[in-house]
Amino acid sequence: MRLRDLLGTTAMAAALVLGLATPSGAQAPAPAATPNATQATPIEGAQAMAAHRAAYRLSLNSTRPDGQVVQAQGAMLFEVRDACDGWTTRQRLTLNVVDKAGDTVDTGSDYSTWESKDGKRLRFTLTQMAQGAVTQRVSGEAELDGDKGGTVRYEQPEVQEMTLPPGTILPMAHTIRTLAMAKAGQKMLNVPLFDGTNDDGAQDSTTILSPWTPPLADPRFPLLADQASARMRIAFFDRDASAGASTPSYEVGLRYFANGIADEMKMDFGDFIMNGQLEKLEPLPHDC
Repeated sequence: MRLRDLLGTTAMAAALVLGLATPSGAQAPAPAATPNATQATPIEGAQAMAAHRAAYRLSLNSTRPDGQVVQAQGAMLFEVRDACDGWTTRQRLTLNVVDKAGDTVDTGSDYSTWESKDGKRLRFTLTQMAQGAVTQRVSGEAELDGDKGGTVRYEQPEVQEMTLPPGTILPMAHTIRTLAMAKAGQKMLNVPLFDGTNDDGAQDSTTILSPWTPPLADPRFPLLADQASARMRIAFFDRDASAGASTPSYEVGLRYFANGIADEMKMDFGDFIMNGQLEKLEPLPHDC
């Protein structure tokens, strides 16, 4: 799951593993097409990931005293499907924000990906909206060459090619790796992360992992039964000279279960912090 970049222009991009969205009434783009690919070698731990559809309610946690936001609420829908040689995801988010002047902004995003199970290829499409109008489209394909980095070829907003730095990791591979690290008692992961939610290439990320926690005694949803979990906090930093890496552009805290499902989130956009609470959860069939 992933979220990022809210409210520079009051538009939203998510990132790591949860969310982006389409406002009510807007037409969502078609999911990213699955590239023709040879059979990929799955990343260790990938078999534990659950295909599912999750709906979240977003509510305001707090605002910064000198910030502009006074109210915010929204909803998020996240789907992940097992496409045999890869994972397909779709993340939709709507957010209603009110500023100190009383002005209301409705933003939304719709984000679709296909990521190969060997963690080497990502196909992505993102549409962002504000006040019902499209404000940005991003699409393209990224390919990694092990730890050497890789290349992303954008189709929108303009045709261009960028180099991805050594060690870059893709979204689902990041989820799988951090869960394995938490289970092994490791505490931190620092890697460039590329998810296709902007046209600036990879962002640096720091993930802080909490101790591995036994399954809940009485989970709300059957898919969470017998699933251990770990809390983690992920910070994103722009890869430019001003990113002196002390102030993240976005932070998200999550509780991830061993099967890749998150039930709680806290999203820090700087001016304000949002809570995300899992409201509905259902399994999805394999698409093989």
